[in-house]
Amino acid sequence: MTATREQVTEVLARIALPDGGDLISRDLIRALSVDGGVVRFVIEAATPDQARALAPVQAAAEAALKTLPGITSVQAVMTAHGPAPKAPPQVIRSSGGAEPPPSLKIGGHPTPQPGGPQKLSGIDRIIAIGSGKGGVGKSTVSSNLAVALARQGRRVGLLDADIYGPSQARMMGVTKRPSSIDGKIIEPLQAHGVTMMSMGLLLKEGEAVVWRGPMLMGALQQLLTQVAWGQLDVLLVDLPPGTGDVQLSLAQRAHLTGAILVSTPQDVALLDAMKALDMFVKLKTPVLGLIENMSSYICPNCGHEAHIFGHGGVAAEAERLGLPFLGELPLALEVRQSGDSGTPIAAGEGPHAEAYARLAHRLIAGGMA
Repeated sequence: MTATREQVTEVLARIALPDGGDLISRDLIRALSVDGGVVRFVIEAATPDQARALAPVQAAAEAALKTLPGITSVQAVMTAHGPAPKAPPQVIRSSGGAEPPPSLKIGGHPTPQPGGPQKLSGIDRIIAIGSGKGGVGKSTVSSNLAVALARQGRRVGLLDADIYGPSQARMMGVTKRPSSIDGKIIEPLQAHGVTMMSMGLLLKEGEAVVWRGPMLMGALQQLLTQVAWGQLDVLLVDLPPGTGDVQLSLAQRAHLTGAILVSTPQDVALLDAMKALDMFVKLKTPVLGLIENMSSYICPNCGHEAHIFGHGGVAAEAERLGLPFLGELPLALEVRQSGDSGTPIAAGEGPHAEAYARLAHRLIAGGMA
């Protein structure tokens, strides 16, 4: 068995630097890839002097990685850049390294894109995950489905497109700020085998985004096209609730494989889910199926099954509309606790993880992911 990207990252995190920290905590690794038994990466030093001082560190990293199972070759390259200019306010900064990288402003009016929706380079499929209203667990479904797909061997990206209320950074357990090498391209972060990016990673905790529509659309454009997503089998886009600017901008700019709608079983949620469905129909985005979240609750003390929000409403609506019903997901305390702790329930074992594994398998088997 060949070592995974996470195992490679763990090894690099144990390589200490002469002036403190390690290759990962100091954010010196770029373009890391694990292709079969070949590991490739770049060590980016701030100055030529630092690059010379890091030569023993490069050798130590190469030697350590060659001890991993299935690794046949390690190709490391050292680069050095001069000091970067001081970043202005409201920019992304690197979370480590001796010198900050060039700045990258987020937000602003979008640039024109002639020719309609475009495919994103290196990404085979883009799936939007939406809902008509908030509170139905759409973000929880997005993070757990991303992890479940990654565990089944897919190369998965997760874009948190809820600009006003981003939650994926917390749910995926990521606290490090992204960096930009050249002031144009954002380096996404990795968590649980998923490449992810969220507006929440660019803000201070508790900081609000107070933007009008054009700024919102400009930010989404940057998160789509100025992030180094790499080669992905599927990019999941966690949409905000409703049928507003973000949904419209996404459908107009990116060539979507389709959309998945998440709803709880009760009528009030289904009414709003049908509005989201109508929006995707008008935007000519295929609806790949519906998911019933919080479908049932099993009492941990007595084992009684209760249907707090009703049961079967989403399946019945899918049948009425002639759309695939992708499955039921339970309401469970463990799912909420896992999301709050930054380790999605799908990353572990047990019946709740199996529910997401079945959903991921269904998408893969249907050629949707």
